[in-house]
Parts: sequence; C-alpha cells; structure tokens
Amino acid sequence: MRTPIIAGNWKMYKTMGEATALVNAMKKELGSFDKAEVVVCPSFAALNTVYLLIENSMIKLGAQNLFWEKEGAFTGETSPLMLKDCGCEYVIIGHSERRQYFHETDESVNKKIKMALDVGLIPIVCVGETLAEREASKTKGVIEKQLKGGFNDITKEDMANIVIAYEPIWAIGTGKTASAAQAQEVHKFIREWLTNNFSSDVSDSTRILYGGSVKPENIKELMHEPDIDGGLIGGASLKAESFVAIAKNAVA
Repeated sequence: MRTPIIAGNWKMYKTMGEATALVNAMKKELGSFDKAEVVVCPSFAALNTVYLLIENSMIKLGAQNLFWEKEGAFTGETSPLMLKDCGCEYVIIGHSERRQYFHETDESVNKKIKMALDVGLIPIVCVGETLAEREASKTKGVIEKQLKGGFNDITKEDMANIVIAYEPIWAIGTGKTASAAQAQEVHKFIREWLTNNFSSDVSDSTRILYGGSVKPENIKELMHEPDIDGGLIGGASLKAESFVAIAKNAVA
C-alpha cells in the first residue's frame, strides 16, 4: 500500500510572518491527521522558521531546489547539507519552472537527484509536457526522455527513496486540469516505464503524484485512479483552508 503524499509548493510566496500564519492555521486544522504524508515546501528564507513551527506536528518539510555540490564557491546556491540542517526531509527537483526559467536540464536534474539521495533527502522529481507537445502527441516521448535522463545510473535501491510528480506544464497555474483519465494515462505510462527499467517491485512501490491546478474539488476524483498517489499542489497550498481540504479529500 503506497502512502499518499500531499505536498505544497509555495514557490516565491509568503514572507516570514505570512508563512508563520499559514503553518499555524494548517496545524490547527490538520491536528493528528495521518492518513497521508503532508509536506510543505516554503522558500529557502522561510525553511527554518517553518521547521520550528512544525517540528512536533504531522507536517513534514521540503525545499524547492538544491545544488548538486555539498559546499563550495557557488554564489546564490543552496547546499543539500544546509537543507538537512533546516529540517528538510524532501526536496523538489526539476520543476517545470526551474527547467523553463533557469534552463535546468535532464542532466542537472540527474546530478541533483544523486546529491539529494547522498545526503538523505527524498527527491520529488518532476516531469511533464507543454501544451504544444501534448497537442503534437509527444507526451509519452517527452516523459520518457525526462525519466531516462533524470534517472541515469540510479539504482533499484535508490528508487525506494524517490517520489515522482507528473505535472503537465499546460495545467500549472492556468486553471486547466488534466482530467482524471488523462492524468491516469500518463501515471500508468510512468509506472510501466519503471517496471521495464527497474522492476515490478519498484513500479509497485514508487509514489507518483499529480501536479497541475489541483483543487479540493478535483483531488478526490484524481485519487480514485489506481496510479495516482497524491498531489504536488501550487496555488491551492497558499491558503490553509484549500490545502487542508485537499489533504482530507484525497483520502476521503
């Protein structure tokens, strides 16, 4: 049985005060909720503040990115050791916005995955296609390329500590959402790829999240699909009411 994950990607939102208010509201509403893993991924600046608030709660901490070296003269980058020191358990790698705006590649994603694993962080590895690629029937080819490049030299043992997130780029922050059937089709493809490239055990145990305009109203339908194991939530994670509702509806 794969434990669902509901992860909130706050992106470049929330000051320290706003982050504090948001987390306190989440804690109040979630209480001892344990039917899914709940993860919040604030900006780097708010990581330690948030960790101190959630340290004794059911909520876990994730980062939005990391660098592939533990330390060095890399101005502006953040070491995975620093993330661990802030209390992070998870880290998002290869988000479409990182690929689009900061020119991350499958190769850099691969290096980051390896470094995250090396220090004991759980990578949430993002894959997904653009609207043009979907309309050109290239979705599976794009996803396969990203998986092949991102998981180059990754072992079966490594996969026990990796989460995958399918995020159709055309559905991120647009209000458009892949239908449950569309999402399931890609999730099933990813799981089949894992079977063919690792093993059926890896495929059966790997959690695959859906990300792309997830809301309290559509998470239940998405979660009824056999290969969808949770959500990577963007805008709806910025309000306690909607994020908590998604977590609860996901396992209803």
